[in-house]
Amino acid sequence: MSEIPAVSRRLVLGGTLATGAIAAGIGSAGGAAAAPAAAPAPAGAGTPRRAAGQKSMINVPFEPYATVRVGVIGLGNRGSGMTTGWSVVPGCTVTAVCDIRADRVKRTADGLVTNGKPRPAEFGGSAGSYAEMLERDDIDLVYIATPWEFHHEQGKAALLAGKHVIVELPIATELDELWDLVDTSERTRRNLMLAENCNYGRNELAMLKMAHEGLFGDITNGHGGYLHDLRALLFSSTYYTDSWRRLWHTRSTASFYAMHGLAPIAAAMDINRGDRMTTLKATATAPKGLADYRERFVPRSHPSWNETYVNGDLVSCAIETANGRTIRAEHDVSSPRPYSRINTLAGSRGIFEDYAGTSTTGGRIYVEPDHGGHSWRDFDTYRKEFDHWLWKKIGDDAANNGGHGGMDYVLQWRTIQLMRAGLVPDIDVYDSAAWCAPVPLSVMSLADKGRPVAVPDFTRGSWVNLRTGLDSRETDMPPVA
Repeated sequence: MSEIPAVSRRLVLGGTLATGAIAAGIGSAGGAAAAPAAAPAPAGAGTPRRAAGQKSMINVPFEPYATVRVGVIGLGNRGSGMTTGWSVVPGCTVTAVCDIRADRVKRTADGLVTNGKPRPAEFGGSAGSYAEMLERDDIDLVYIATPWEFHHEQGKAALLAGKHVIVELPIATELDELWDLVDTSERTRRNLMLAENCNYGRNELAMLKMAHEGLFGDITNGHGGYLHDLRALLFSSTYYTDSWRRLWHTRSTASFYAMHGLAPIAAAMDINRGDRMTTLKATATAPKGLADYRERFVPRSHPSWNETYVNGDLVSCAIETANGRTIRAEHDVSSPRPYSRINTLAGSRGIFEDYAGTSTTGGRIYVEPDHGGHSWRDFDTYRKEFDHWLWKKIGDDAANNGGHGGMDYVLQWRTIQLMRAGLVPDIDVYDSAAWCAPVPLSVMSLADKGRPVAVPDFTRGSWVNLRTGLDSRETDMPPVA
């Protein structure tokens, strides 16, 4: 690999725009394509005006907290595991836990005590238990890990209760709900973030740094998704409470969960930070996988035999941006295949592909002038060179405290650090809404025979301004008193 020059490749490749961005300490996606050359496009049709007195939440920091007190809503597989993660971040304490099932509440509280943590307040036994929890004044951040259909209602309620909010994917499933969360965040001056742990994956953050250093030249396209064979879990009688996730396949044609792959690509392209997604068109294969699996492996006494599946096995979204880039985002949990988030980024001087290499990182790369001969190279050396400061600082802790290769803990550690240090969130409500918009937009496009639909500009025009996000400068966790 060639030696990195003293002046970053981003500065060399990007001309005056990149020079200005670097001087300001702001990331761009490499080269002059990282911001529009012409006047900013107007907000899309149907963009609601802000109510009187309502202001943007862009670059609004958290107020500093000596200790961040977390309340958790939803204690299933994801929520219970993440509760443990929150409890071990320095300067964070879990003060309340809630689930409609009271036995889960007690089990989670007991587990925290067993691990030497204070016992949280317990709320459970009814659908309204979360609202009772939100009345408490010892909660600064609400973490929501309930089934998708409850995210909008509970996220909005937490904002209105004066809490900051972090919500598992997606933050909402309808366009009007996404706008409602944006507007409620702006009115309450509370931050709402998508708990997109994959943005904090080690490969994803290294890819982002490489893009922002200009290693790939002018970024032209990306490809990400969520390809995960969930068939056994979807038909499990215990894994997804009341089979909530499988039932979505009976009532919606949406691309449910593409954010895991879409969000890191969008971050590397500076979506909402110099570019934005403008149109989306969706295609879907026939819904064969779940019915076929049921036929071969599920007994006739299982309740799923009363179901008809309408969600296509592979739902693909082709997304265009204001600066002429393209993103392909895919979702498939119904087919037999190895796990992949795809995680591919390409530009005028090279390409990175994840889940494709033979190296320990799982990635492969080809960039000029380092490479030639039409041969892929392992990603190992590049990841070491472009390793994000978060992984350098807390990588060992992440491996010991978090799931999904440690990126769960990196997400949690960084969220608490941002709040305790009074910093601007890496992922804001506008990113969260944009990354989740393909859920309803894919339904709209498929209903119109795959024709393009407009992607809303949730920033209401502010996307043209370059600003930092996940490409943050290194900072420390404030000391715990």
